[in-house]
Amino acid sequence: MHQLTIAEIIKGLRERQFSSVEITRHLLERIQQQDADYNSFITVTAERALAQAAAADERLANGDAPALCGVPIAHKDIFCTRGVRTSCGSRMLDNFVPPYDAAVVEGFERAGAISLGKTNMDEFAMGSSNESSFYGPVKNPWDNSRVPGGSSGGSAAAVAAQLCPGATATDTGGSIRQPASLTNTTGVKPTYGRVSRWGMIAFASSLDQGGPIARTAEDAALMLSVMADRDPRDSTNLQREAEDFTRDLGQSLHGLRIGVPREYFGEGLNSGTGERVQEALREYEKLGAQLVEISLPHTHLAVPAYYVIAPAEASANLSRFDGVRYGYRCENPADLRDLYMRSRGEGFGEEVQRRILVGTYALSAGYYDAYYNKAQQVRRLIKQDFVKAFEQVDVIMGPTAPSPAFELGAKQADPVSMYLEDIYTIAINLAGLPAMSLPCGTVDGLPVGLQIIGNYLDEARMLNVAHQYQLATEWHKASAV
Repeated sequence: MHQLTIAEIIKGLRERQFSSVEITRHLLERIQQQDADYNSFITVTAERALAQAAAADERLANGDAPALCGVPIAHKDIFCTRGVRTSCGSRMLDNFVPPYDAAVVEGFERAGAISLGKTNMDEFAMGSSNESSFYGPVKNPWDNSRVPGGSSGGSAAAVAAQLCPGATATDTGGSIRQPASLTNTTGVKPTYGRVSRWGMIAFASSLDQGGPIARTAEDAALMLSVMADRDPRDSTNLQREAEDFTRDLGQSLHGLRIGVPREYFGEGLNSGTGERVQEALREYEKLGAQLVEISLPHTHLAVPAYYVIAPAEASANLSRFDGVRYGYRCENPADLRDLYMRSRGEGFGEEVQRRILVGTYALSAGYYDAYYNKAQQVRRLIKQDFVKAFEQVDVIMGPTAPSPAFELGAKQADPVSMYLEDIYTIAINLAGLPAMSLPCGTVDGLPVGLQIIGNYLDEARMLNVAHQYQLATEWHKASAV
């Protein structure tokens, strides 16, 4: 049963091939037996999941089953869950048990989904390898000596190891797409504002966006249909009614114009990765699409701009965690200054402290115009690049990550090298566009991801473009276990 996709589970439950309790128990046993190898879960809520599954079976029997009734999933530990620890991968929130559910969690509960637990992540979503978690690094099911990507590495590893068919995740600079690329899963970052951020612990508020990681584009569409809804509690939410993102999955790609940015195939791209992506583009030509070379001339400025804007917003968002108002408090402080300094010093890890310092510096008097304002001006130029590109093409394609999964610890001493892991994904967050990663082959036995970038609010077409590729190829069926 663990090999089934979400669509197959929905079908099996409705045809009484198995019950929700049976598949939930099966996946919980897999997590108990195998997750010690991956460390993909921080918290497993077995008793709660089985109770939800029993209730789902009752609804299925009564013919009162909503869209995902009885389907087990997992939530990234950045989404608040009522009565269940929500740590954000940090010692700072190790003992935080929210009294409410995030909007995303509410959506899945309304849809009848079962929550198996909370997945591991880089601390406060800061990282590209899932090595900065207070609960230890996550390991890539394709090769336990390698990283699964970050920050949603726990969600990606759990899906890749077939511990759950889908999981929620978040993407601030590539944190859904890059781990999806490294683990042969399918991950979607929606248009900024599509998915409510209410109850999602903030890293960089103008960039953060929730989305799904699953095995197929069809499953991702099913999950996104539950996640994307209007929410008056989030002022950045687009206030659009829920949509059925599976509605266009049968559309032909004949005549589709695919933009191929020349800047995405230059220096820094692993040769094998580039070849797999080019092969995927040729497959799209066979499906009737037309390739159009385009230019995104400010691509090289995306990483520097992001690493000013994101830390600046993080320094403001994380100021609330001081050991007094929220978060970990040090033992036996000598005075108030000692309380603040040791609580934040002991509660936050090295990467979080680095970004808070960078962000605070960028926002400080005398440097605000030179760094933060300049970065926002660059952000506008990057956005204009995409607006011009979408006047010529329907979607844009390129690699998701510059290379396959790297070894654990390989980039820990070189933060800049780690930041460049997101070189093809960050610009999309700065522009607020939707994008996704899907499997398109392997290099030396490790997965490679193809990135599809859609126009604003064009997720349905983007998902169909991915779905048609997955109907024609079998890379997404390759398993790590």
